[in-house]
Amino acid sequence: MLKKINRLAKNKDFDNLFKKGKSSYNKIIGFKYIKNGLAYNRFGIIISTKVSKKAVIRNKIKRQIRAIIRKNEKDIKQGFDMSFVVFPLILDKKFQEIEDNIKNTLSKIKLFI
Repeated sequence: MLKKINRLAKNKDFDNLFKKGKSSYNKIIGFKYIKNGLAYNRFGIIISTKVSKKAVIRNKIKRQIRAIIRKNEKDIKQGFDMSFVVFPLILDKKFQEIEDNIKNTLSKIKLFI
């Protein structure tokens, strides 16, 4: 679980992120981000039932993404709101592939040190 200050929880935060934020997408995960004016990052993970009808599978993917965030938090630039939008092709991927994909996406948009 991410610390409470590192979570995007309010609808207005997600709305602001999707209206004004920048994005980067690939086959298994989409990424939206915007500066938040704070000294720390906040993260949100969006997985629809189109990915899987089973909550167990959706929650497993969320746990994996949170673990990747915690593991690499010190290497991510601070002061951003970030949202991960998961696509159905993630079901075929192993943890290491998902981690590499997230790192590559963050590097591409220059948020990964």
